[in-house]
Amino acid sequence: MECGEVTDFCGIDPGLGTTGYAIVRVVGGQPRILDAGVFRPTASLPLSERLVQLADDFSAVIDQYHPSMVGVEELYSHYKHPRTAIQMGHARGVLLSIAGQSRIPVVGMAATRIKRFLTGNGRASKVQVQAAIQATFGLSEPPEPNDVADAIAIAYCCAFESAAQMAH
Repeated sequence: MECGEVTDFCGIDPGLGTTGYAIVRVVGGQPRILDAGVFRPTASLPLSERLVQLADDFSAVIDQYHPSMVGVEELYSHYKHPRTAIQMGHARGVLLSIAGQSRIPVVGMAATRIKRFLTGNGRASKVQVQAAIQATFGLSEPPEPNDVADAIAIAYCCAFESAAQMAH
């Protein structure tokens, strides 16, 4: 990334109930948060309609910011909770499809990799990630809910890794 180049990166923490998203802009090597929040499809709707809501919400963010890359948290499931992984997989698939239709490169990132990048500890707690995001971006408070903090962390990690790849 050249010093004066402006590039936007999208981070996604996928979930069927709550999906965190963030847009991080890097200008001259300095990151700042342009937008961050959550998508919350209506829980009472059938699965297919919740996925359409998620797709519509994500499409609106993509259309507004046109990020150069999307970072998405990889699937992880504890063997005691396979249903969580299946539901996250539905959401993740819809999000990947929207990015693909928009011709935006997608990079999958393991949660441990993101936490290690941000805090130095791949097993950092949600609170530690929130505190690291608060400190890194000079926020007055930690981002809430933690899905937002995770999405910001993913976007920031994506931006950093993109810059490192461009330097080589």
